[in-house]
Amino acid sequence: MAKAYWVSAYRAVKDADKLAAYAKLAGPAITAGGGRFLARGLPAQVYEFGLAQRTVLVEFDSIDHARSVHDSPDYQAALAALGDGAERDLRIIEGV
Repeated sequence: MAKAYWVSAYRAVKDADKLAAYAKLAGPAITAGGGRFLARGLPAQVYEFGLAQRTVLVEFDSIDHARSVHDSPDYQAALAALGDGAERDLRIIEGV
């Protein structure tokens, strides 16, 4: 079974306090669900039409596993804490 990855790009951070509250809850919810943080932060370099946005890459054992962690009560609580504090693009993609 192929691994799955969350790729999250932050288009805008509107409220740093809400983002901090989200991070405090989201990190433990993701790792407790088996997610492994592979990268997070600003890009070292962008090319073509890339944007210098905070990006987070998390590995899961499968797409179903990634979905179940996203939909879990603990992660949903993290999203509620974030509220309108950031605009993000979150994708789940299957590894090759």
